[in-house]
Amino acid sequence: MARKTSKKAEATKIFVLDTNVLMHDPTSLFRFEEHDIFLPIMTLEELDNHKKGMSEIARNARQVSRTLDEMLALAEDIEEGIPLDEPSKGLASGRLLLQTEAISSELPPALPTSKVDNQILAVVIHLQRRYPKRSVILVSKDINMRIKARSLGLPAEDYFNDKVLEDTDLLYAGSRALPADFWDKHGQGMESWKKDGKTYYRVSGPLCPDLLLNEFVYLEGEPEFTALVKEAAGKKAVLETLVDYSHPKHAVWGINARNREQNFALNLLMDPEIDFVTLLGQAGTGKTLLTLAAGLTQVLETKRYAEIIMTRVTVPVGEDIGFLPGTEEEKMAPWMGALEDNLEVLTHSEEGGGAFSGEWSKAATTDLIRSRIKVKSLNFMRGRTFLSKFLIIDEAQNLTPKQMKTLITRAGPGTKVVCLGNIAQIDTPYLTEGSSGLTYVVDRFKGWTHSGHITLQRGERSRLADHAAEVL
Repeated sequence: MARKTSKKAEATKIFVLDTNVLMHDPTSLFRFEEHDIFLPIMTLEELDNHKKGMSEIARNARQVSRTLDEMLALAEDIEEGIPLDEPSKGLASGRLLLQTEAISSELPPALPTSKVDNQILAVVIHLQRRYPKRSVILVSKDINMRIKARSLGLPAEDYFNDKVLEDTDLLYAGSRALPADFWDKHGQGMESWKKDGKTYYRVSGPLCPDLLLNEFVYLEGEPEFTALVKEAAGKKAVLETLVDYSHPKHAVWGINARNREQNFALNLLMDPEIDFVTLLGQAGTGKTLLTLAAGLTQVLETKRYAEIIMTRVTVPVGEDIGFLPGTEEEKMAPWMGALEDNLEVLTHSEEGGGAFSGEWSKAATTDLIRSRIKVKSLNFMRGRTFLSKFLIIDEAQNLTPKQMKTLITRAGPGTKVVCLGNIAQIDTPYLTEGSSGLTYVVDRFKGWTHSGHITLQRGERSRLADHAAEVL
C-alpha cells in the first residue's frame, strides 16, 4: 500500500508559487488539482509588504493571508504539509507545503541573493535536489522571473487559470453564416407562422444542436436571410426574422444600421426581452452611437427606461494629468469625450428632420437629452441598485471579471445593461485579451435566454480610421 502511495506522489508535481500569482488570484491555492503547492518564506514576506491599502492587490493579499491562517489553524503537522481537500471543498486534493527551514542559496555568483526573486529561484533548485523524481515547477505572472528561471534551467510557467480562453479567435462572435444548402438539409417538415409582425420558422437538421439561444444566423444572397435563434433543443430550432433597422422607416433616433452586424446590434438593443447586451468591435464600428441612439429612443420616446447611466474605467492612455476638480459628474467629464461626440451626431442628425431644425430646438433637445443621461464613476457602485435604467459600461475591456460582476449585479428590475469594448485596446496592466472581464462575460452569458452578443466587423467612422485600424 505504501509503495502505491509513493508512486502516486512521484506522479504529482510540486508548484512553487510566486507572490504575484497569489495577489492576482487569491483562490490560486486551490487551482492545482492533485498537485502539491510550495510557498517559499519570501512569498509570505512579500504578501506582508503588500497588504496595506485599498487597492485590488492589497485586498487580495489580505484575503490570501486570512485563507492561510484558517488552514494553519486546522493543520496537525506543518512539516508533512496541509491537505487542501477540505479547505478547497474538494477542488484540490494535493497538499500545501510551507518553507519550514532555512535554504542555503546555490545560485550563480552574478545573481544577488538579497533580491526576493533570486531567493525564490534558490528554493526551486533546493526542491529539485530534495525531490529528484518529481517535477518542480515555478509559477509566476512575472515574465522576467520566468525568463531568469529558464536561463538557469528551471521549469517555469505562467498562471493560466485566470484566462477565460486560450485563444481569443475562439471567442463567441454572436453570429453564424449558414451554409448555402441550409434549406435543403433543414427545410423538410418545416413549420412557419407569423406573430407580432415577425415570421417564425421551426427547422430541424444537423446544424441545430450547434445553435445557441439569441445567436444570429444569416444566409447570403438576394434577398439576404437574417434571423435570430429563439429556441434551440436537440435537432430542432426556432428562427425569428429580424426588424430591418437599415430601412429609413425603422430609424432609431435618426440612425440607421449601415451593415449586417449593426442591424443585429440594434435588434438586441431594442428588444425588451434582452436584459444584457455585449458589443465588441474595433474603433469606429458604431458601438457607442448605436447604444446611445437605442437608449435615447427607449428613454425619451417609448419611456421604457427612466434614464441612461453611463460609466467607464478611468485608465489613461498616456501619463496621468493628476487630480480633477469638481463633483463626480465634472470629474468624469474628461473621460466622456465619446459620449459628447456621439451626442453631437445624434442631436444634430440631418436625418432627424423637423425635431432638430432650428437653433432653439437644437439647444432644447440637447438640454433635454443631457438631463436624462447620468455619468457615474465605477468607484461608487458598491451597494447600489438601478431600477428601470439603461446602463452603459463603456471601455469594458479594462475591467477585471470581479469588477464586471460588481457592475452587472447592480441591475434591478427593468434595467438593461450594455457592455461595449474592444479587447485589442486593453490599457490596464495585468489584463490580457484572454483574462479581460469583457471576454469573461461574453463567454459566460452566451446562450442565455435574456442576453445577446455581437462582434461588429466593419468600421463606419471614416476611410482614414478604417485604414489606420488595418495598417497600424
